Amino acid sequence: MTDGGTVAGLVVERLTAWHVPRVFGRGGAAVAPLVEALRATGGEPAFVPVHQAEAAGFMAVGHARCTGGVGVCLAAQGPDAVHLLNGLYDAKLDGRAVVALIGADGDGAACGARQEMEPTRLFGDACGQFVRVAQHPDEVDALLDRAFRTAVATSSPVCLVLPRAVLTQPAPPAQPAAGVLNPPQGRPPARVLPHESDLNAAAGLLAAGSRTAVLVGQGAHGAEAELLAIVDRLDAGVAASLLGKPVLDERLPFHTGVLGAVGSTAAVELMAGCDTLLLVGTGDPWSDYYPVPGQARVVQIDIDGRRVGDRYPVDVPLVGDARETLRALLSRLGAVPARDWRAEVEASVDRWRAEIAARADAPADPVNPQLVVRELGPRLPRVATLTVDAGSVTYWYARHLLLPSGVTAHLSGGLGAVGCAVPYAIAAKLAAPHRPVLALAGDAAMQLSGLAELITVAQRWPQWPDPRLVVLVLNYRDRAGTGVVDPLSAPADRMPDVPYAGWARLLGLHGIRVDRPELVGSAWDEALAADRPTLIEAVVDARVPHDVPEPPLADLRDVMADGRASRLIQERMLG
Repeated sequence: MTDGGTVAGLVVERLTAWHVPRVFGRGGAAVAPLVEALRATGGEPAFVPVHQAEAAGFMAVGHARCTGGVGVCLAAQGPDAVHLLNGLYDAKLDGRAVVALIGADGDGAACGARQEMEPTRLFGDACGQFVRVAQHPDEVDALLDRAFRTAVATSSPVCLVLPRAVLTQPAPPAQPAAGVLNPPQGRPPARVLPHESDLNAAAGLLAAGSRTAVLVGQGAHGAEAELLAIVDRLDAGVAASLLGKPVLDERLPFHTGVLGAVGSTAAVELMAGCDTLLLVGTGDPWSDYYPVPGQARVVQIDIDGRRVGDRYPVDVPLVGDARETLRALLSRLGAVPARDWRAEVEASVDRWRAEIAARADAPADPVNPQLVVRELGPRLPRVATLTVDAGSVTYWYARHLLLPSGVTAHLSGGLGAVGCAVPYAIAAKLAAPHRPVLALAGDAAMQLSGLAELITVAQRWPQWPDPRLVVLVLNYRDRAGTGVVDPLSAPADRMPDVPYAGWARLLGLHGIRVDRPELVGSAWDEALAADRPTLIEAVVDARVPHDVPEPPLADLRDVMADGRASRLIQERMLG
């Protein structure tokens, strides 16, 4: 820090030491000194202003998801700070490192001022690992370092309140950036392996199984080669959680797709028939789609011991990195005899894929939303990034887009937040402007914040070497934007039919409206070849059903407690 600098400048220097490329947020009196210091850098860290404060939180999470680094968001106390909570809870529930910087007009404590809030209580749950208020310039650098170290070490959101009165004071003498812990993007800060005895027990359990299923979660990212090796060694079938969907190439003949209410019947059949289950980096909440307790023996791999056994009874817990742990298991697994199980799994996958193809081709008024999403699959650039919003679009994404290797995808898994796809997409494009990005959203999400953040896209896209950012809006023209029309609702209660494509064109972007099925494929081709970001507005039929798969042996789960389960499971499986 040079002589005459302020604490705001010190904060920017500390962000630079932590290799923060950009800060997402909204200005305001309480954060004005920090915003000015960020803008004065002329480079990194850059300040990215948003048009709705909630988007800043989602962009910070989107940055953390896409890069494996730390996302940073900024807001002044009051309504803008409150709006960050959606993104911070999103980060908490999906395990993403985010630092929220909150400006305060007073000393950061409740004192009767306008827009008063008590930050340690407001952010205490979402940022439970670390919430602090800087009271003096001498402690700012240490608090920032602790905030970042905590976010990285716990993969969670943290909060630091920086009162304006502190930001405007002269900076104390420079201190070395001691304790900065910033591993390469996506790399864990340490190598963690389970105990030898647990690895041996897990290998023995897996070798003894004859009908093995592997459920892949987001914690398996980076372990694709090891996963495929162990799946082949065990002749296993594979299913994925929503967040684990991009880990393995979904076109593999034994990949049954996503498990759960948004997923496939092939994944349900995999769970219903297995006698051995390997869980890798997943905290999938749809535990009622897992095998009935007692049906299968279970090994779970997770870097966080708190999550092992949290969703489902586990025989052998393995706390460690997915990649390292799978390698250690492979070295302990000998050759396994070929089994008929893999052929059964692949036949189930074939039936499911034929079924969803027929669903997408079914007539609708005017366009089947499943067809819109399905037609993207063969056109997906192999280095694309996808972002997906909550709602019906999640069902169509989970079932109809078979993600190949190289395509990454991000959605709000634990929170299921509506309105995240466009902010995620902007963060993804800013992090890697050379990669094409596609956002899939419904009309509710676009009217919530997406229309406003298209202004951000319009402002920034001329600097991108690859201008392709494609936003798909499924225009259901219904009340809730969920793909379910309430026949009792009055027309005035329903969501207005906004001209989404027209709005994009007004902003200088490309806009395409699709209201006939024969236009779907050409719309995707046109969007992916455009010289600027594109919004595709697909006018779709809200009456297309979700067709939620029934959990395996769902009718037996209520009798587990009275001792009849074992006999009933055997009867069901045999006939």
